[in-house]
Amino acid sequence: MKLRRLPEDFGVEELADFPIGESGAFAAYRLRKQSLGTLEAVDAIQRRWGIERRRMSWGGLKDKHAVTVQHLTILNGPRRDLSQSHLELEYLGQSDRAFTAADIRANRFSIVIRSLTEAETQTALAALQSIPGDGIPNYFDDQRFGSLTASGEFIARPWIAGDYERTLWLALAEAHPFDRTEEKEQKRLLREHWGRWTECKAALDRSHRRSVVTFLADRPGDFRGAWARLKVDLRSLYLAAFQSWLWNRMAATFLRETCPADILFDVPLKGGAVPFFQALPDDCRRPLQTTSLPLPSARLKLEPGPTLELATRVLAAENLELRQIRVKYPRDSFFSKGWRKVVAPVQGLEHRLDDDELDAGRRRLSLAFTLPRGSYATILVKRITAMGAGAAPFLDEAPGEDDLE
Repeated sequence: MKLRRLPEDFGVEELADFPIGESGAFAAYRLRKQSLGTLEAVDAIQRRWGIERRRMSWGGLKDKHAVTVQHLTILNGPRRDLSQSHLELEYLGQSDRAFTAADIRANRFSIVIRSLTEAETQTALAALQSIPGDGIPNYFDDQRFGSLTASGEFIARPWIAGDYERTLWLALAEAHPFDRTEEKEQKRLLREHWGRWTECKAALDRSHRRSVVTFLADRPGDFRGAWARLKVDLRSLYLAAFQSWLWNRMAATFLRETCPADILFDVPLKGGAVPFFQALPDDCRRPLQTTSLPLPSARLKLEPGPTLELATRVLAAENLELRQIRVKYPRDSFFSKGWRKVVAPVQGLEHRLDDDELDAGRRRLSLAFTLPRGSYATILVKRITAMGAGAAPFLDEAPGEDDLE
């Protein structure tokens, strides 16, 4: 079984409600990209047009290894299209405000799963029968955890504890399984010269990483100040990864305590296995579909009750308390505040089964479906295939040196 052999095998189109007309200060665009993460595409547009980053706004981060369509606005942006390798920007008109995640209504996905055996095909078809009525667990999937280090550490963990040297080490020097050859070498040099910043600066190639080392060469020991010099976009991703992982722990606990054990099966994700459900019995379908859980944050104000008790138990298992899920510095970064449904509804689910033209004797399953904003199509794929961490080659990799430039 293979989830991707061709770029067109995975696609997502952002469905949005956003006012666009002929007037307004914000130029609105449709961004179509392939083999680029959203932040990489934004960087490319910024460089091409000489646009300040703070003038640009978008709603969500779309998969790198896919054909994706999403929206973007630029304050006083050019009223024209842009086309270059791996991305196309189509000018749509003007708006009086910036586009944000709040404008996203849903995402429409198209996926082709290839090289299915007959047994795998029947398993997938059986699972597809219950998904329209039951939905899928609304976990954050592995794309969210690209920054999880090889040692299993989240960069935000030492950050919220105030250990800025360890935070910098994990972000800039810690080895990652997806590191490219040149990235491995730069990290090796940084680890080898750590603390000897003048030597380290001389050894490293020109990059954002070296600019951080230059700051430390001028101000040895100021890891706090050095950490603030990393891109705020990256720092936000590190916070989101840790917070999302904590939310997954809460959702997994809720599912285990709500569903009969005989309908649950574990699927390994980055950061640990989580339970998925088979066809739901009537008595637990409604509790699952109507429950939302909060994103853990010190800004969260919960009344005494089951939700606070659940959050407290899950965080205690990690030797944490809600009051600790906050950033002291720099103040331009913070944990999100909000609630997320435990189960994501799946709408407009369509499927088609064909012989796989790339693998004789195997089948290919084409899927099309719509998920709410922030839900992961790969979770649906794992639901029907029981595939776990490392099995989906189109997942985003961790932020690397290309993201730090």
